[in-house]
Amino acid sequence: MRVISLQVKIHDNRTQMGETAATDVAAAMKALGEKQDTITMTFAAAPSQDDFLAALSAIPGVPWEKVVAFHLDEYLELPRGHANSFETYLNAHLFDAVKPGKVMLVADMAGTAQEKADAYEALLREHGGIDIACIGVGENGHIAFNEPGSDFHTPRWCDLITIDDKSVQQQFRDYKDHPNPEARYATLEDVPRNAITMTIPSICAAKQIFCIVPAQPKAEAIKAALEGPISNTCPASALRTHPDTIMYLDADAASLLTERIG
Repeated sequence: MRVISLQVKIHDNRTQMGETAATDVAAAMKALGEKQDTITMTFAAAPSQDDFLAALSAIPGVPWEKVVAFHLDEYLELPRGHANSFETYLNAHLFDAVKPGKVMLVADMAGTAQEKADAYEALLREHGGIDIACIGVGENGHIAFNEPGSDFHTPRWCDLITIDDKSVQQQFRDYKDHPNPEARYATLEDVPRNAITMTIPSICAAKQIFCIVPAQPKAEAIKAALEGPISNTCPASALRTHPDTIMYLDADAASLLTERIG
């Protein structure tokens, strides 16, 4: 496996982190927009992306009309329109504001869970994969919902995943104080356990990856991703094999790194 050192940018706080990431993503979108009729993108849906998406939405002159937008993952158990669905999150935090040319949603796929995954994968392949991936990292090192143990070499671009216990706990904490009471899970048992996710190979096939990771609970995962072995015990470590990835951290997420870089 060829290992390429990804670029890391560390900021004092998550607001600065989000603004820098947004500036870089907007510049990449404008550059592609000058050369291509369409720009395929995928986005993470999580509170960790709030600052980045708010800043990106506010940047003028971005060719959103050329964007074909996908999302990284979606729960299977939640009904459409649920406050915690990733479709709802991205509509509220990005799509409603910027109006991409096309939005490709998992919820629009028909059939069984596997048929939905197959259909979403077919759409990704039909559009030639992703130009720009905007992703995060979970507390257990997951990217999208590729949990520890996920296959780095699966031929699939979308697949079904069982969400592991640490991710379930993270989801519960992320939303326990949400300003919308409908978004708060009453108990840990109410957090979904199954999802459709873009796989590690489909994410790493993106031409450019921008990875936005704030907050202290992510510090151990970031240390493992950047300083540990490249292994599916930490799916985010796969980003070190990608030729054009930038990771954006705040000081808290970077706090356990041996050497402050960026």
